Amino acid sequence: MRIVTYRNGSEDRAGILAEGGVRDAAGLLGADGLSVRELLASGRLAELEGAGGGEEIPLDEVELRPPVPDPDKIVCIGLNYRSHAEEAGIAPPQVPTIFAKFRNALAAPGAEVALPASSEKVDYEAEIAFVIGRRTKDASRKDALGAIAGYMLLNDLSARDLQFATPQWMPGKVFDGSAPCGPALVTPEEAGAHDAIAFNLELNGERMQDATTADLIFSVPELVSHLSRWMTLEPGDIVATGTPSGVGSVREPRVWLQPGDEVVIGSPTLGELRTRLG
Repeated sequence: MRIVTYRNGSEDRAGILAEGGVRDAAGLLGADGLSVRELLASGRLAELEGAGGGEEIPLDEVELRPPVPDPDKIVCIGLNYRSHAEEAGIAPPQVPTIFAKFRNALAAPGAEVALPASSEKVDYEAEIAFVIGRRTKDASRKDALGAIAGYMLLNDLSARDLQFATPQWMPGKVFDGSAPCGPALVTPEEAGAHDAIAFNLELNGERMQDATTADLIFSVPELVSHLSRWMTLEPGDIVATGTPSGVGSVREPRVWLQPGDEVVIGSPTLGELRTRLG
């Protein structure tokens, strides 16, 4: 299944993305209304599998929003691809490196994101993110995959001059719209094996990144296990797993995003996330 948050009027609602439109999740479950986070917390996601009926609202009549627009946490993993650590000249970390983004960073699929006035060196980072489906604490690696509701694409837009101005990376990671994501939350059976999800990034039509999650230093189940020992993970929490090689900040010459640029992250199983910079 492909779960989305859509707006048809003034309310954000959970829906199932079909070929030509969206079916309302609450309607299929006989509920009054559900957000994606409420849907996950209710434990009723599996009930939507194969659910028939329900009106299909044409895509051109709805606005797609970030799949989970109101997460409790957005946890990001740094230096988690072998290829990226190598290109940066940094030894692979022994434990996951984490930082955070906040809800203001989320941007919808197809959105235009304004480059921050405080930075002249904004970079792209194609990432696979997973979303937690149930409250999880102290998960073993064996049980970790059962905590995952699905996967989506995420662009960890990064203001490098702000990121490296202090020992902590967050100043360069938190500007408005710095986490475009989507287009949908794809459940694991459609997303494919956690260690074989392919994805790539194109900037103005030029391929810049191309990888699979087989190159992760810390795999998805390892990340769930580590993070759930450090904090309780809640339904709807987003974890961005890191970016592979090819970022603009280590290219010669450097590549920084400019107004009018278009970044497209694509995956055979997760779809396409298109973002324009303004």
